[in-house]
Amino acid sequence: MAKTEQVAENAQLKDIIAHAKEYGFVYPSSEIYDGLQAVYDYGAYGVELKNNLKRLWWETMTRLNSNIVGIDASIFMHPTTWKASGHVDSFNDPMIDNKDSKKRYRADVLVEEHAANIENAGDVERANSLTAALARLLEAEDLAGVRDLITNEGIKCPISGTSNWTDVRQFNLMFSTQIGSVSEDASTIYLRPETAQGIFVNFLNVQKTARMKVPFGIAQIGKAFRNEIVARQFIFRMREFEQMEMQFFVRPGSELEWYKEWSETRMKWHRALGIPENKLRRHDHEKLAHYANAAMDIEYQFPFGFKEVEGIHSRTDFDLKSHQEFSKKKQQYFDPEINQNYIPYVIETSIGADRLFLMTLCNAYVEEEVDGKQRTYLKFHPAIAPVKAAILPLTKKDGLPEKAMEIVENLKYDFNIIYEEAASIGKRYTRQDLIGTPYCIAVDHQTLEDNTVTIRHRDTTEQERVAISDLHGRLTQECSFRRIFERI
Repeated sequence: MAKTEQVAENAQLKDIIAHAKEYGFVYPSSEIYDGLQAVYDYGAYGVELKNNLKRLWWETMTRLNSNIVGIDASIFMHPTTWKASGHVDSFNDPMIDNKDSKKRYRADVLVEEHAANIENAGDVERANSLTAALARLLEAEDLAGVRDLITNEGIKCPISGTSNWTDVRQFNLMFSTQIGSVSEDASTIYLRPETAQGIFVNFLNVQKTARMKVPFGIAQIGKAFRNEIVARQFIFRMREFEQMEMQFFVRPGSELEWYKEWSETRMKWHRALGIPENKLRRHDHEKLAHYANAAMDIEYQFPFGFKEVEGIHSRTDFDLKSHQEFSKKKQQYFDPEINQNYIPYVIETSIGADRLFLMTLCNAYVEEEVDGKQRTYLKFHPAIAPVKAAILPLTKKDGLPEKAMEIVENLKYDFNIIYEEAASIGKRYTRQDLIGTPYCIAVDHQTLEDNTVTIRHRDTTEQERVAISDLHGRLTQECSFRRIFERI
C-alpha cells in the first residue's frame, strides 16, 4: 500500500473515532480520569446500535432456526473449566518488547502487519511466504525463530523506529481474581476469556431440558475478558468485550458438511446487513488450533486493512471430551436414529459484538459533496439504526408541537423516536443525518389541515407527503428485521 493511501486510511479512522465520540456512539472509559487504555463506553446512540445488532444476531440464530436455543452462562466459572479447555496452559500470545520505546507488541501481529504491507505493495508471493514461515515457527513454538524473523525482516518499532528487540516470550491473557469471603480461604478464579465454555459445560442440561436432538445449537451473548497487550485500533481489540457465539452439535463424520454450510450462511448474513462484496473476504486457516480440523475467518476491510470479524471453526469433539475427562461426568448423547452413544462434534460460529459494531459504523460512514457542500451522514440499514425517526415540528407555535407530540405518542411504543423543535429544520435534518436516523418527519401547517406530514429520506434527502395514519405501517415495513432476514 502506498504511503499516501495509508495516511488517508489513518485519517479516515480518526474521523470515524471523532464522530463516534462527538455524536454519542462511543467514549473512552472514565475519560475524566484520562481514560483506561483499550476500554470504552457506549453512548446513547451507540448502545442502541449495539443492542440492535445483538438482537438481530440473536433472532437470526434462535428464530430462523428451530434447532437452536440460547443460554446466558455466568462469567465466573469453576477454575478447572479453564484447565480442561487448555486456557490455563496454552492461552498465550508471543510478546516482544522494544528496548528503546519500552513498548510491548505481539510478535505475530508485527510480522502479519509487515506481510500485509508487502502484499499491498504488490508482492503477494513474498507476503504469503512470510506468513507461512511465521505459522511454521509458531506451530513449532520456536520463539527464538520468531525473533530472528522480525530482525531479519528489519521490522521496526513504530514508536522508536528501531529494531532493538528483546527475546520473544509467551504471556497468558487471562485475568485472575479471588473468590471467597476471607482472603486466606480465597481461591483463584478467572474472568472468562471466551463464552464458549459456558455452553459446553451446559451441553447436557440444555439438550435434556430443551428436548433437543442432534444436530442442534446453543447460542449465547456475553462479556469476555482478555489482558491484551496490543490493544489498539479503537474498539477492534479491547480488554473487555462482548462475544456472540453459537456452538452447533453434530454427529461425528458430518462436521465438515455442517462447517461448509455454516461458513456460507454466516457470509450471507454479513452481506444481508448491507456490507459490500468487495469489503468482505474469506480467510481459510492454514495453521489450525489444536482442537480444530477446519477453520476460517470472515474479514472486513476496515480503514486499517482486512481484519477478522467472525470465525467459523470445526472444533471436533475436543471440548466435550476434555470436560468429560476433567469432570469425570459423561458428556455423551444417545442418538436414537442410529441407536448409539457418542460425544458430538461441534461447529462454532463466533463473532465479536464490538467488531461487528465497528464494521457497521465504518461501512455506514459517508462523506460526500452535494451541490458544492460537504455532507456527512451514517447510512445504517433502517432495521439497525439507533433512532428510526425524528418528529420535527416546523415551528414552536401554532399548535405544531402539540400535533407532533401526538405522532410521537402513537409511534414511541414500537420504535425509538426523537422529538426535536430547536433550530431551523435544515439544521435538525443535519443532526439526524449525523446519527444515522433514516426518516425525518416534518409537521407543518398543512398537517393541521389534512393530517399529512413530510417524510425526508436520509440517503437521498428526497421528501414525500404521507398521511399520518400511514406512518406506523411505513416504519414497520422499512425498519423490520424481516428486510434483512429475506436476504439471508
